[in-house]
Amino acid sequence: MSSQPFTTGTAPGALPGLGHVWPLMRRPIEFLTSLPAHGDLVEIRLGPTRVYVPCHPELLRQTLTDDRTFDKGGKYYDRARAMAGNGVATCAHKDHRRQRRLLQPAFHPTRLEAYATTMEQEVRALTDSWGDAEIIDAYPVLYALALRTVTRTLFSTRVTDAVVADIQHSFDIAFSGFFRQMFMPPALLRLPLPANLRHQRALRNLNGIVDRVLRDSTAGESGEADARNVLSVLLASRKSAADPGTGDADAGTGGTGTGGAGTGDGAAGATGADGRAADAEIHDQVVTVLAAGSETVASTLTWAMYLLARNPAAQRRLQEEADSVLGGRPARWDDLPRLPHTHRVITETIRLYPPGWLFTRVTTADVTLAGRHLRAGTTVVISPVPVHRNTGIFRRAADFDPDRWLPERTSGLPRGAFAGFGTGPRKCIGDTFGVAECVLALTAVASHWSIGCAPGADVRPVPLAAFYRPRRLRLELNRRAGHDA
Repeated sequence: MSSQPFTTGTAPGALPGLGHVWPLMRRPIEFLTSLPAHGDLVEIRLGPTRVYVPCHPELLRQTLTDDRTFDKGGKYYDRARAMAGNGVATCAHKDHRRQRRLLQPAFHPTRLEAYATTMEQEVRALTDSWGDAEIIDAYPVLYALALRTVTRTLFSTRVTDAVVADIQHSFDIAFSGFFRQMFMPPALLRLPLPANLRHQRALRNLNGIVDRVLRDSTAGESGEADARNVLSVLLASRKSAADPGTGDADAGTGGTGTGGAGTGDGAAGATGADGRAADAEIHDQVVTVLAAGSETVASTLTWAMYLLARNPAAQRRLQEEADSVLGGRPARWDDLPRLPHTHRVITETIRLYPPGWLFTRVTTADVTLAGRHLRAGTTVVISPVPVHRNTGIFRRAADFDPDRWLPERTSGLPRGAFAGFGTGPRKCIGDTFGVAECVLALTAVASHWSIGCAPGADVRPVPLAAFYRPRRLRLELNRRAGHDA
């Protein structure tokens, strides 16, 4: 860790019994952006509990890379596990290496290229359904796109549109009230309140759908299943003991975009006591991949289109890049390296509006952070926002500026300045998958349509939702002259 002195402070405005929950839930970006003014490590209150927010990139990096000391836990992950199970994104340190090693082969570069074909097909099916002038409610439309894509790359069987819609509805109810469930006292969670009953029904429905699709997929397995999908990797681990050498070959490539996490988790660990994944664990991994692969992609694409609608110059550059590289044809996996501006648009969108905007970790031992002694069991709130929007790190930090990610401008950024996918051992396993889908979809839209905001938009965040998304973003898509589908 850096030897530089860090400052600590306390955020003002805590309310009795609520702490800072109200501003955090009603205007989260503004509240989190305000914290660096009070120190590099800032104490806030979640209800009556004192928690600490790293607002300096080096402190954020330390908490993310030392996942043994700063383990996934606290109210956020207690609620996340109750909803999504003990999958690779929610499990504690003791389970993570084994789970990541189990799942990593499904995100090998050769598999990602195969998934890209599905992404292209789903994007084309969506854009082909649009007329010359189309008004869409962006998030539900893009969420359905992302969910159809992830179900086709996840399961061995094609999932019907009705099942996709059912999954979407269940996730929407479950995740829209995530933080309400997180902050509600346990005694109230057990009461038959309307919100609790809706939440419970949504989770039962979601788990029932996943179980049914898993049964159908398992029944169709022949031992030589489609090796391109995620579920086949999980089922293979159940059918036969894993070969440690094979796991290292897949997981240690570092080519999936998981950075240090790919090599760190692929180097050791086993796939379980007998090398098999239990049915319950497969279920949890499926729910995890469904949630992460749909919510994050939909949120990023929604905010990207909003930012482009408000920044015509950036939109024109995106269109010019698409025209130059593609000449009107659909984008393919091989085109991704030739679309750098589109990649920068996605990165800048995630800097401003990270889908995963708040998590909690809990110290497993006494530790010193920014010179402050934290006892074992202390909650640390992880959010990219105080770093991503810190004016001491990024010039005009509130502005949408994709070119801030040009190589010559990023060379001076401190480590940890961008944490949109996390970092260290728990870095998002599907970051390359998600970014590729966003780039392919955004390029497809830019190739043929101009994006504008339509009347009736409400870009305030959905209150208490697990993923950062607008309440209602109506977009007007007008076909560009001379750019027929």
